[in-house]
Amino acid sequence: MINKEMVRNKLYEEFIKPTNQNKNFIGIEIEIPIINLDKKAVDFNVVHEITGKFQKQFADFKADGVDYDGNIFALKNHLNDDIVCYDCSYNNIEFAMGRERDLFSINERFSEYYSFVKESFEEHNHTLTGMGINPYRKYNLNEPIPSERYLMLYHHLKSFRNYANIPMHFHKYPEYGMFSSASQVQLDVTKENLVKTINVFSKIEPIKALLFSNSVLYGEDNRFTCFRDALWEYSTHGVNPHNIGVYDVDFKDLNDLQSYLESLNIYCVMRDGAYINFPSMNLLEYFAQDYVSGEIYCNGMYRQIDIKPCINDIKYLRPFKFINLTFRGTVEFRSICTQPIRDSMCVAAFHLGLKDKLDELEDIITNDTVLYHRGYTAGELRKLLIQEKLPEFINKNDLCRLSKDIVDLSSDGLKERAIGEEIFLKPLYDRIKKHSNPGKDLIHLTKNGMDIEKIIRDYGKLDIII
Repeated sequence: MINKEMVRNKLYEEFIKPTNQNKNFIGIEIEIPIINLDKKAVDFNVVHEITGKFQKQFADFKADGVDYDGNIFALKNHLNDDIVCYDCSYNNIEFAMGRERDLFSINERFSEYYSFVKESFEEHNHTLTGMGINPYRKYNLNEPIPSERYLMLYHHLKSFRNYANIPMHFHKYPEYGMFSSASQVQLDVTKENLVKTINVFSKIEPIKALLFSNSVLYGEDNRFTCFRDALWEYSTHGVNPHNIGVYDVDFKDLNDLQSYLESLNIYCVMRDGAYINFPSMNLLEYFAQDYVSGEIYCNGMYRQIDIKPCINDIKYLRPFKFINLTFRGTVEFRSICTQPIRDSMCVAAFHLGLKDKLDELEDIITNDTVLYHRGYTAGELRKLLIQEKLPEFINKNDLCRLSKDIVDLSSDGLKERAIGEEIFLKPLYDRIKKHSNPGKDLIHLTKNGMDIEKIIRDYGKLDIII
């Protein structure tokens, strides 16, 4: 029998112990919607052709993922660990950049890959754009990549009808992973700073919503600038609210953090290279059972299978918090939508600049009365600030000053690195000055009659920073 102490020790080994390493790297993942400008479904034959073309152009990239139909869905450069792949479906391309010590190196390689891929797609009247929700999603064939991981994920999301007696409602978009795109950052954090990093960064999720929101459900709902939040929360990932969103608690120490990890749900494991789905359940509940009944994909169908939990199944624990711990000893920030492409590096720059300014950032939050100390948690404030209109109790000018103080602090942190990376924060200052963000801009522009095609092209432009 696997007891609680064994689970706790394994969680420590997987998620806490790796932070003992003294590193200082940056990892970036940028997911980007593919658009067929003919207002038809993305042509997957074109996608596969461009994948092959990319591999010929960048010879150091080798196949790292092949689907059941024999098509490559992931290419990896083993010299620098850059990965170009498709996320969830062939409607969404991802540039996962290998770890680096500075943003300029990442930006240079990303710009080269992006320019090549975008120009290649445009030869077929397709393009790429920097939006968190694909504005042409209604035209697309929303099918998962036929591979173990993505078939498992979609099967899990479609299973929401099986959860009848839980206090939540589900949205109608189980395929949302095929039309939503994020910009994620991983930073190395020391064990000593781990708890404080999570506590303090969790408090600024409302400010991040204000600065970065860019997921408008165009054509269906113009009230929210970051509809992605709801897509995660009201899906099967949100059956246990601890698995998603903000940490609306302050951790006292690592023991507190480990207790939170124990409160998470697990919904899949692997056996002999195949995923098994089962109803989302608490981690301790899972390990307390002799056998768990799940479903395995085999020859185009799902069949029932009973599995015996083993302690190594913890590696398949997949929370989707706004701040995630990873087995690499990094903290992953994953609450931000894909940005207009020219602004792609502002996400990493913002987090990187604040990483070593935790005391100063905590002081700003502690002393603020514009947004904080008004009776709302950080999670509640974020839900208010992803709406197109601000709540009445918030003074817009004061909120912009608070946002600028935080971006200024990030800029100070980057300046201390003495590389010049603070240049990547310029879009955030522009947004503060305009009292806007890319999601609000899209809502206002379309309300004023601008064609979505023009916005697609504008958000897809790349400005080279030297």
